[in-house]
Amino acid sequence: MEITEVRVSPIEGDEKLKGFATVIFDNEFVVRDLKIISGQKGLFVAMPSRKMKDGSFKDVAHPLNNDMRQKLETAVLSEYDKAMSEEKQEEENS
Repeated sequence: MEITEVRVSPIEGDEKLKGFATVIFDNEFVVRDLKIISGQKGLFVAMPSRKMKDGSFKDVAHPLNNDMRQKLETAVLSEYDKAMSEEKQEEENS
């Protein structure tokens, strides 16, 4: 399974939540609402989840192994960095 597209929407004004991502696999399957979070060790990607009746959260979709998790996180954070660089460049040109 290959990641064929990553779309990132950075957000401002939140200390921890830095943006959302949509990932397309093999041009056939989409996963929306991945969160880009600023944690103690830097940025990481949180999978889409829903709140359970007991108040806990459960992932709706997630990688089944560390290799895929790393591939997904690398692709999303790379696209986030690119979006932030473009945003910064636009601000400097204004």
